[in-house]
Amino acid sequence: MSLQAVIEYFSAYNMDHRVMILENSIATVEEAAQVHEVDPDQIGKTLSFKFDEEPILIVVAGKAKIDNKKYKNFFSKKARMLNKEEALEHTGHAIGGICPFGLKKTIDVYLDVSLKKHSEIIPAAGDRYSSIRLTIEELEKYSNCKEWVDVCKYD
Repeated sequence: MSLQAVIEYFSAYNMDHRVMILENSIATVEEAAQVHEVDPDQIGKTLSFKFDEEPILIVVAGKAKIDNKKYKNFFSKKARMLNKEEALEHTGHAIGGICPFGLKKTIDVYLDVSLKKHSEIIPAAGDRYSSIRLTIEELEKYSNCKEWVDVCKYD
């Protein structure tokens, strides 16, 4: 169902043929990087948070991690991730396939500046066996990005 929602979403833009259905899982950054033969940082990791009881999504580069201080400075609240049931309920996508496309309901999507160093990003596409390769400009457009943020760090 979730993959189908993403395919239908991209079909509205005549881009459904770009959704890749893979034989191997891409549920983790490491798995996705191996399947796509790219640096793990090029994988678009979609993180789901609760903000004033509403969900938000933040897409970050694969090696990036949320910096709690930066998150709190930007959002004026402590970061609180959704659990897997909440994420599925709000996005329609299970953990390992969460992406900002084909969402069950409208959710604010933010893109972290950690993505900008790459010309292409590969986020999941609704399940742990699908993804899509997008330019930064396409990711910004098709994710309906509300705003670019700087809320990550690298270890």
